[in-house]
Parts: sequence; structure tokens; C-alpha cells
Amino acid sequence: MANTLLSIQVIPKTPNNEDSIPYVDKAIEVIQKSGVKHQVNPLETTMEGELSDLLDIVRDMHEALIASGSPSVISQIKIAHNPGGISMDKLTEKYRP
Repeated sequence: MANTLLSIQVIPKTPNNEDSIPYVDKAIEVIQKSGVKHQVNPLETTMEGELSDLLDIVRDMHEALIASGSPSVISQIKIAHNPGGISMDKLTEKYRP
């Protein structure tokens, strides 16, 4: 079982005030290619996995955005870490019909 949930919202600065959504799409693409369990929500994406792996993905997301032309990136991150195990399903199961 995974030991960490990490939710992230990336806020890329864009050249010439371009739309930021294509940059956000590139960040989500990094998550998708990583193979970790994740859920894309309207304002953030939550990943489930090992803390060190998820932090590596965050670094990869930032590097991908800079490589795509974003001059700088700010991320808001929330981390829930439990060495005994944690999952999105377990935390949200009581809210599902």
C-alpha cells in the first residue's frame, strides 16, 4: 500500500500572457506517464504512491514546464504521509454512493 497522497496545483507563468492550460496539460502528462495512481480534479491533481517517488514527479513536472517555455512555476502542494499506508479510496469511500 502507498504511504503518501500528494495533491498539487501548478501555476505556470506563461510567455506573453499565453493561456496556462496547455502548460497545465503538460504537467498532468508527466503524472500520467509516471504510472502512479492519480485523480485529476478541477483545481488540483492528487497522486498516490511513495513519498520520494511523488516528489520526483513534482520535480519532473516543473522541469517539463520550464522546458516547454514557462519562465517560472509555482506549485501549491498538500501531502498526507502515513508509513502504515494511505489511499484515496480509503479516505473517500464513505462519500461514494
